Amino acid sequence: MNLALPALVPALPALGAAATLATGRKAPGLARPLAIVPVAVSAVLALVVALQLGTGQSLDAATRLTPTGGPDIALAVHLDGFSSLISVLVGLVATCVQVYSTAYLKEDRRYPSYAALVSLFTAAMFLVVYSGDLIVLLVGWEVMGVCSYFLIGHHWETADARSASLKAFLVTKLGDVPFLFGIFLLGADAGSFRIPDVLAAAGDGRLGHPTLIALLLLAGVAGKSAQFPLHTWLPDAMAGPTPVSALIHAATMVAAGIYLVARLMPVFLLSGAALVVLAVMAAVTMIGSALCALAQDDLKRVLAYSTVGQLGYMAGALASGDREASVFHLVSHGAFKALLFLAAGVVIHAAHTNSISAMSRIPGLRKRVPDAYWTMGIALVALAGLPPFSGFFSKEAVLTAAEHAANGDALTNGLGPASGVPQAAGWIVLISAALTALLTGAYAARLFLVAFHSPAGAAAPLAPVAGPADHEADAPYSPEPDEADPATAEPPAMRWPLWVLAVPTMGFGVAGLRSDWLPALLDGGSLRPSGVTAVTGTGLAVVGVLAAYGAWRSATARLTTGRPAPAAEVVVADPGRTLLGPLFGPARHGFGVDRLYHALFVRPVGAAARLVRFLDREVVEGYVQGSGIGANLLGRAVRLAQTGNAQTYLSALLAGVVLLAVLVAV
Repeated sequence: MNLALPALVPALPALGAAATLATGRKAPGLARPLAIVPVAVSAVLALVVALQLGTGQSLDAATRLTPTGGPDIALAVHLDGFSSLISVLVGLVATCVQVYSTAYLKEDRRYPSYAALVSLFTAAMFLVVYSGDLIVLLVGWEVMGVCSYFLIGHHWETADARSASLKAFLVTKLGDVPFLFGIFLLGADAGSFRIPDVLAAAGDGRLGHPTLIALLLLAGVAGKSAQFPLHTWLPDAMAGPTPVSALIHAATMVAAGIYLVARLMPVFLLSGAALVVLAVMAAVTMIGSALCALAQDDLKRVLAYSTVGQLGYMAGALASGDREASVFHLVSHGAFKALLFLAAGVVIHAAHTNSISAMSRIPGLRKRVPDAYWTMGIALVALAGLPPFSGFFSKEAVLTAAEHAANGDALTNGLGPASGVPQAAGWIVLISAALTALLTGAYAARLFLVAFHSPAGAAAPLAPVAGPADHEADAPYSPEPDEADPATAEPPAMRWPLWVLAVPTMGFGVAGLRSDWLPALLDGGSLRPSGVTAVTGTGLAVVGVLAAYGAWRSATARLTTGRPAPAAEVVVADPGRTLLGPLFGPARHGFGVDRLYHALFVRPVGAAARLVRFLDREVVEGYVQGSGIGANLLGRAVRLAQTGNAQTYLSALLAGVVLLAVLVAV
């Protein structure tokens, strides 16, 4: 294979970003082609690289960048089925996002800088996927963090966007510090930062601190992939533009952590303790985020918590020792979650609000956005894991992996001994994933029913759908819902990416059924769902859907018949309140994790900062000012003695002589 092709894949979006920044203000008309063309060409090249590499093949090439006195840093490429598959996903989603953004941010004056950052974000993820050296991978990892900071804070005029961008940056950096030490320790133990050398060292048992290395790396993964306890930044990141949310949630930043663990899976298989920690982290993340999603009113926050939970599925598959199932779900989820966010953007564009309850009061919303309505329905079915869509097959692959791990027969596919995966990790993942399947079906059905099928205005007099003060920061301007023109509610640039992403959402799952397709591209193991988990997982998802439907019908009946209902249900028939009961309030506020962190970390740091400010201003600065005042007073005293008057000097001299004479006489 010509190495120029994989080199161009990350290089083109980076060059496009530089060109967009350089010409954005001088030639605004060039911003859109410079945003779309390089990313689209990179997507095509990523597909060409994947086809040329084929199945069951790998490619390694490196050139030394610099000596370090220890392990060298190399500009290296490591291509295999995993990198090929994920690079195609990144290219597809990034291209759809760039095309979609041309309409979504059509009137935004800062579109050139936005488009440049999206291109740079894409280039950084390509670098992470293709890199064969951990230090170079770290560069792409950190560039994504910086891009996310600027993109989440795109609407910096609003306090929510500013605080969300800062929170995302700080929380992910909190995980990146131990992650950096983990990479250094891994390179020191393996004697190299090159990924093939690291994997060879892990296979030969030459890593001296596998548990410590794995735990340090998991800290960075928890931050980047929004796993408990560093998950709190992702729901708040919804303050950014909706296309950015699609990019972050589907194919770039949050996927990077899962990809890294999958890439270094032999290292993690050396530590059963680290796998149990990963399993517990995934279990808490899955269940907690699904409960939170069932209680949210903001459409994008529902999808954000959904992403957190689905990332928990991927982490659970890794904890079960099966990276093949994890990456299968990563790619499947990337397609339908990008579709969900882009469809949500169309709905927000038409409804002029992010609130699901407000959308429920708009007559005929689904007729205004038919493409978004149908594609969101397709994506929600895939999210719930119902056949025959892709989410069913990838979710069942995760459940099957957990089932095998629980039985002591983990599907490690030759990366390590099956006995290296603790059965406890398998049971933790299996039980939590099954419960999450139930909750996912419930919140997916709740979202679809409340947003599109609630009877508008069925209860009491309602407030306006959205006034100027209620518009979300990222919602572009559009007419009020009752005045919107259905023909313009879905611009072509926002409509066609939905159907492009709907194709893999509906059809990608079957790629795992034949051993000579997707499994051959990855580790060669089976991705077929087992009968027990398929029936159990699907049954639980259906139960969740039916429970949400029953609760929605009951709440709707109370509204339409005029029977007394709680004040909160007068506005909208919300099945989440019925299903969660006393957990509804805590779940809506993320179970108080943010408040806990504020009490444990923010307030003490704030108090320490105030103490430092007091000491600096009142104590340190007081001493500095005091020394200055003392010197000033001394100068004044000396100045009094230096009058320049000869008579004064002679008088002082005479007085001194008299005084000395008196003292001598005495």
